[in-house]
Amino acid sequence: MDRLKVGILFGGSSEEHDVSVKSAQEVAKHLDTDKYEPYYIGIAKTGAWKLCDAPARDWENSKCVPVELSPDRSVHGLLVMEADRLGSRIRHGQYRTISLDVVLPVLHGKGGEDGAIQGLLELSGIPYVGCDIQSSALCMDKTLTYLVTRNAGIATPNFWTVTPDEPIDPAELTYPVFVKPARSGSSFGVSKVADKDELAAAIADAAQYDGKILIEEAVVGSEIGCAILGNDPELTVGEVDRVALTHGFFKIHQEASPETGSENSTFVVPADISAEARSLVQETAKAVYRALGCGGLARVDLFLTPDGKVVLNEVNTFPGLTSYSRYPRMMAAAGIPLGEVIDRLVTLTLTGKAR
Repeated sequence: MDRLKVGILFGGSSEEHDVSVKSAQEVAKHLDTDKYEPYYIGIAKTGAWKLCDAPARDWENSKCVPVELSPDRSVHGLLVMEADRLGSRIRHGQYRTISLDVVLPVLHGKGGEDGAIQGLLELSGIPYVGCDIQSSALCMDKTLTYLVTRNAGIATPNFWTVTPDEPIDPAELTYPVFVKPARSGSSFGVSKVADKDELAAAIADAAQYDGKILIEEAVVGSEIGCAILGNDPELTVGEVDRVALTHGFFKIHQEASPETGSENSTFVVPADISAEARSLVQETAKAVYRALGCGGLARVDLFLTPDGKVVLNEVNTFPGLTSYSRYPRMMAAAGIPLGEVIDRLVTLTLTGKAR
C-alpha cells in the first residue's frame, strides 16, 4: 500500500519559532514511516519556505530547496523550485510539484495558531490537522475566547482590553492583575502587576508583541491542564496535569534550557487533585473545546480554585509537542503515546472519525 504523503510545517516567523522546530523534531522521532512519507517544510523567521530532509536544529543551513504551497487546488501540494546548472539561482517558472495527502502544521503562535496557515491550506484544498480558521482565530484572541465561553456559561477571569496608547485609570483595577498580549501563544510580554505603579511598564512590554492588550484579574488557584483529541462528540481526554510553582508565575517558552527543567515549575501528571475535581476539570475542558468549535486537538488550561470551582485560563489550538511539553505528557499518561496521537490525528483529518 502506498504511504500517505504528509507535509510537516515547522518554524514560522513568530516568537515561538524555536519551540516549533523542537516540536517537529519530536514528531519526526515518532512518525510511523511505514505508513507515512514525510515532507518537512521549514518556514524561516524571514517567512521563506524550504523543503528539508529533516527538522534539524540548523535546518536553514542544511541542504534545503525553496518551496511554495500552491493555492491552486489542481496542484494540491507543493511547488518545488529547481536550481539552474550552477545551483545558485532559480530559473523563473522552473519547478516540479509534490502532491500532499495531508498537512500537519506543527506551528505555534502567530501565523500558526491564529487561522492564517489554516486559511492558506483551505485555499490549497489540502486536508490539515487541527482547528479550522474560525476556532483558531477565536482561541488565539483571549478576549474573544472569554466572550464566547462566558456566553456558554463557563467562568473566566474578569478582564479589560486596552490599546497601548489608550488611557486607563490604574486605580480602577483590583490588584494583582496580569497584563499580556491578547493574541499570543507564549509568555513573552506577560507581566504580573502587584500595584498601579507597575501598570504602565507592563502595558509597554505587552505592546511589543501585540497592539491589543489584555488585563485580567489574577485568579487564586492551581493551574490545571487538560489535553483533548478528537472532534465533537467523540472526544478523548488525556490525564489532567497540575503546574506546581515554587515562586512567580508559569512562563511558557521562556526557559533557557527547558529540556532540563523549569526554574520555577514542575508538572504533576496525573494531577494530585480529587477524582471529583478531575472529572469537573475534564468536563469543563470539553465544554470549552465545543463552545469554541475546536477540532483535532487542543490543550485547555484552567484554574482550580480552593473552593472547587473551575475557571478558564486559555486554549492552545496546536500545543507544543516537544520532549518536555505538557500535551504529549498528558496523553502518554493516559496510555496514548505521541506516535499514536499523530496517527489518530491524521486518520481523523482524512476520515472525520478517530480510528
